[in-house]
Amino acid sequence: MVDLKNYNARSLQKFFSNHLGITIFTVVVAVLVSVFAFDMQKSVAIIVDGKPTKISTYQTTVRRALKTAGIGAYKGDEIIPSLDSKVTNGMTIRIKRAIPVNVLVDGKGLVIYTTDKTIGEMFKSHGIMVNERDIVSPTIQSPVQKNMKISVTRVAENIVTTTKKIAYKVLSKTDANFSKGKVKVLRPGVDGVKEVKYKVIYKDGKETSRFLIGEALKKAPIDKIVAVGSLAWFTPSKGGRKIFYTKQFRVKATSYTADYACTGKRPGDRGFGKTATGTKAKRDPNSYSTVAVDKRIIPLGTKLYIEGYGYAIAEDVGGGVRGRHVDLYFNPGSKEYHEWFTHTVNIYVLKT
Repeated sequence: MVDLKNYNARSLQKFFSNHLGITIFTVVVAVLVSVFAFDMQKSVAIIVDGKPTKISTYQTTVRRALKTAGIGAYKGDEIIPSLDSKVTNGMTIRIKRAIPVNVLVDGKGLVIYTTDKTIGEMFKSHGIMVNERDIVSPTIQSPVQKNMKISVTRVAENIVTTTKKIAYKVLSKTDANFSKGKVKVLRPGVDGVKEVKYKVIYKDGKETSRFLIGEALKKAPIDKIVAVGSLAWFTPSKGGRKIFYTKQFRVKATSYTADYACTGKRPGDRGFGKTATGTKAKRDPNSYSTVAVDKRIIPLGTKLYIEGYGYAIAEDVGGGVRGRHVDLYFNPGSKEYHEWFTHTVNIYVLKT
């Protein structure tokens, strides 16, 4: 540092004169260098999509050089070197123009500007992830083309476990203890349960298919058992309550009494009025009357209902009663005995 107290007026004038000259010289040199650097013209080659152009520029960055040359830099373009790079004499700037591509993915429509060659490369560059199940159309190896439409369908799989009802069966058997058409539940049915596994396929979150992959029985069904009545019934032509029967067929019906003409016996004779089963022959319109049968066809003791005659019981046999033939007992000399003519009738074997 200079101590100006030690200088007189003449010396001070000489000192400032010398130092001012140095300062002015330095400033002038700096200005000249700056102007020289700014005004220095540089030759630059610009190649856009393989088409070369040469320019001369004073600009210092690629961005400014392109702008001055009227060459735009657009979204997605690949520019080498970068826009902020320094321009040097003889440099080459390469520009690959991005093309627009329409992509439908995850429910969104995107317009992507890209310079990538294939769809796969473009997805990678723009962070679009796809897995091996996803469906890309066109395929991921396809070349990128201007304004092409690309769709990505997300495909997912899931294992779904559910339960299913196993319907019980209805087993029926006939029962002659009650009337035809009547149904009686002997055991209620219970549905079973099985576990079912499916592989379910989803496309863009919606189920499109499912495949059965396994079943396991969790609860066996219990079959329902019902009894179906087989006992037939009819209502007599004269009216009255239902008559239940197990068998019905047609027979020849004749008539007899206990008198001598029919039995060869008179009152007082041994066995007069007695049946083959030891009972007394009877005709009771309000209960069971005696009839003679062929016991090979109708066992003795069988209770019957005979059209036009009423309730009867097989208590007797006769020498002339063979096959489908019944001989109906009437009281001797009664009006109905005289009015009964041999004819074919329906008889019913009663449920006892």
